[in-house]
Amino acid sequence: MENGGYITRTRSERRDAAKNRQLILNTAHRLFEQYGVEAVSMNQIAVEAQIGPGTLYRRYRNKGELCLDLIKDSVVLFFEDIEDYLKENDKVPPNQRLKEVLSFFICFREKKAQLLTGVEESRATKPLNSRTQSPLYVELHQILVQLFDEMAADGHTHSQSVFKADMVLMALSSDSYFFQKNVRGFSPEEILELLYSTFISN
Repeated sequence: MENGGYITRTRSERRDAAKNRQLILNTAHRLFEQYGVEAVSMNQIAVEAQIGPGTLYRRYRNKGELCLDLIKDSVVLFFEDIEDYLKENDKVPPNQRLKEVLSFFICFREKKAQLLTGVEESRATKPLNSRTQSPLYVELHQILVQLFDEMAADGHTHSQSVFKADMVLMALSSDSYFFQKNVRGFSPEEILELLYSTFISN
């Protein structure tokens, strides 16, 4: 009986946790759509969801983690598309594959602009570290480094590949990308070509 009671209680707690997670995500999505990601605070989400701030922060340490959870399925599909492309085009020169991967990411950024900005601009004490340690950044960085390494015919080192991948991703971060697009007036296609000519083409 005791074991049965424990299992029932555990299942109930899991159901409650799942219910709270969905409630938080639904509330955040509604508020983000209404006011924009930047204008919505974690406390506002907790109040609107009618849960305690502690319940919210136990699941999401900051708004960036919440935004990442909201686009998790889209991120999975994004990387699956990249993986499929790279497998099907393994004979294509690495510089062209790298350019295509960046094109995938620019399209993804355009479609998920607000949530990606939220992921990158979490109010962590060290926002740069938070950004570069996000799963999205880490996985995309690895892909870029591998492709830069394949282009090593000119004798550049692995450390140079790491540096170049960092610089490309910094150029495609929300603040930099939308500055080039909205202030400098470059189209997404022009940004891609400029990135290619600056960091990729030999």
